[in-house]
Amino acid sequence: MPAPIRLRELIRTIRTARTQAEEREMIQKECAAIRSSFREEDNTYRCRNVAKLLYMHMLGYPAHFGQLECLKLIASQKFTDKRIGYLGAMLLLDERQDVHLLMTNCIKNDLNHSTQYVQGLALCTLGCMGSSEMCRDLAGEVEKLLKTSNSYLRKKAALCAVHVIRKVPELMEMFLPATKNLLNEKNHGVLHTSVVLLTEMCERSPDMLAHFRKVRKLSSSQLVPQLVRILKNLIMSGYSPEHDVSGISDPFLQVRILRLLRILGRNDDDSSEAMNDILAQVATNTETSKNVGNAILYETVLTIMDIKSESGLRVLAINILGRFLLNNDKNIRYVALTSLLKTVQTDHNAVQRHRSTIVDCLKDLDVSIKRRAMELSFALVNGNNVRGMMKELLYFLDSCEPEFKADCASGIFLAAEKYAPSKRWHIDTIMRVLTTAGSYVRDDAVPNLIQLITNSVEMHAYTVQRLYKAILGDYSQQPLVQVASWCIGEYGDLLVSGQCEEEEPIQVTEDEVLDILESILISNMSASVTRGYALTAIMKLSTRFTCTVNRIKKVVSIYGSSIDVELQQRAVEYNALFKKYDHMRPALLERMPVMEKVTTNGPTEIVQTNGETEPAVLETKPPPPGLQPASQANDLLDLLGGSDITTVIPTAPTSKPASAGGELLDLLGDLNLTGSPVSAPAPQIAQPPFLLDGLSSQPLFNDIAAGIPSITAYSKNGLKIDFNFERSNTNPSVTVITIQASNSTELDMTDFVFQAAVPKTFQLQLLSPSSSVIPAFNSGTITQVIKVLNPQKQQLRMRIKLTYNHKGSAMQDLAEVNNFPPQSWQ
Repeated sequence: MPAPIRLRELIRTIRTARTQAEEREMIQKECAAIRSSFREEDNTYRCRNVAKLLYMHMLGYPAHFGQLECLKLIASQKFTDKRIGYLGAMLLLDERQDVHLLMTNCIKNDLNHSTQYVQGLALCTLGCMGSSEMCRDLAGEVEKLLKTSNSYLRKKAALCAVHVIRKVPELMEMFLPATKNLLNEKNHGVLHTSVVLLTEMCERSPDMLAHFRKVRKLSSSQLVPQLVRILKNLIMSGYSPEHDVSGISDPFLQVRILRLLRILGRNDDDSSEAMNDILAQVATNTETSKNVGNAILYETVLTIMDIKSESGLRVLAINILGRFLLNNDKNIRYVALTSLLKTVQTDHNAVQRHRSTIVDCLKDLDVSIKRRAMELSFALVNGNNVRGMMKELLYFLDSCEPEFKADCASGIFLAAEKYAPSKRWHIDTIMRVLTTAGSYVRDDAVPNLIQLITNSVEMHAYTVQRLYKAILGDYSQQPLVQVASWCIGEYGDLLVSGQCEEEEPIQVTEDEVLDILESILISNMSASVTRGYALTAIMKLSTRFTCTVNRIKKVVSIYGSSIDVELQQRAVEYNALFKKYDHMRPALLERMPVMEKVTTNGPTEIVQTNGETEPAVLETKPPPPGLQPASQANDLLDLLGGSDITTVIPTAPTSKPASAGGELLDLLGDLNLTGSPVSAPAPQIAQPPFLLDGLSSQPLFNDIAAGIPSITAYSKNGLKIDFNFERSNTNPSVTVITIQASNSTELDMTDFVFQAAVPKTFQLQLLSPSSSVIPAFNSGTITQVIKVLNPQKQQLRMRIKLTYNHKGSAMQDLAEVNNFPPQSWQ
């Protein structure tokens, strides 16, 4: 058989192919020749054939049939064969294929080979594609090579150890003794791989991190001082052609050391203090004219911001990011804006010094930089700079791309609501946003602005005049037109009378106002909602205006036959007001009262002033009391299924809405209840009878059976519920159960709801709980009273359902309580 062509000739031949089909034909022909050679067990040219096969694999053609040939080359005694064999194994094999296990013994032999280059090949292969089984078998050989004095092998063994730790984390402790002397090596390759190994160990194991922080402080080779010494030597050393990159000594090693220092110094005062000085030296001595220096400075900034560094050092880090904003490289500017956005809450005043540079980034042509600058600008707004920042952001809103307008408008609304220096400024700002980007604002912008205007009584005349002028001839911004229509309908008399004191009043007649509203109704740009606002405004003006009532009647009657159903319904109702209930019209259309602001952010909100953030507790009022409707109780009875389940009759409000009762839908789904059959269904009544009528005049919680022991009804996931029992002194058939819910976890349990159901022979009544939040660490409890009427003295059984929120997740559980003490029901 003739000798196969060389790899170089194959590459040259393939490159002459003019079409994909021609190249594919050449590859198929060569693959056929390689297969024939493999079948004939041609050892002479196996290495050459595998090399050509790897080239075809890199071109994207299948080469799996060469896997076993790679194993044969690895078993060869020639270094050239081993080199191609190991390369083929790394390219063609992975841990998902069982073939790779056949090379475990070869790798083990080569790790103990007398030639360092063969050992290096085995280490590279194991570190690249070794499975967890291979790593367990060969970890001992890797650990031996990690202790050798040969720098070439130590650096490869360190990287291989990183792969072993990732595959088999429990083998981490095996490499711990070998790490003691790694950082004493002068070879930069060994230092680099050693830092990578230490970083991997610290990231994967909190125990290892604590070991390197604490234990080594007592030894002569402390980790943080060692890293500080290496880093100091790097920045203070002179020119070294072997490690120099753009005038900086080994920037790759510097970056790796800074990342490891960041991990060691996080949440640790002693380690942070030990590295403060060297971080300051790196930040001040690194050259920033080249990208290499900027990379080191960026890692330095991240380390300073992540550890417990001094305040002056943090200011230095933020100033470095400020210099990055002036860099011509867009990537560096983007990185600086992203980093400042992360630190603005903790170092607000330091970031404020670079406000002008950040605002200039709003004019950048790059959209990603523009978005980061917009987000950071909103984060910098406070009570002192709100006027200047809003001016810049409004200018940005005018000129930015459409995809920015929605986010920018929302940010301006929130900032104006939080830091508005006056109500007039607040109204003017929101009107400017509606005029500029009205089509992009959120749905709640219109009702929020209406509420703001309503509550600003002294600004009514000014606002209606400004809005009237804003919509003259331009109905393109629908939210603005809606607000203007509402205000004209409410305060049209102020507009016509010209009572505005804040600016020069305009002379407007009643007919001109109606002309504007009618043009909104017939405009093609007006949405259905906007037409509804305009028609309602015209109707309201029938009580504000005196000379144009007949015209208003005519307009309203016209839209009684509109094809828009919503508009038609409004018009028909307004016509009925004119014809049948005209005496009620002035009262129905009188001016809206001041609206109360509804807080939807929970019991606490963040109050930020001049960059200092502190929680402010808001007073929350309980919802007004209300009884659960009888129909809902009957629906609940149907949902629970069967005639042996009783309804739950509430006597006091709970913190949950009434619809929560429906959640008992499957509470008794599989509870085997054996209550007495009911001969006839319970009659439906308008209001459920009070469960314990006649007891209200007597103390309900007098305990005439003091010996009733308490029970633990539920204990799971840190939530514990105890039942305490009392018997009424007026009705022995009534058992009063007081539940106590406690929480032993580290976070509060919120929105806690306790529900219960009993067999039909009992009657059960749940009173409202003392709270809906169970404090953490057993620092408090929730109490709730259950009254059970048991006229037949049967054994008490209960199914309970618990719902609550914990650690951001909604939790729900069912439990059956059958261990009631006999004293509680006999």
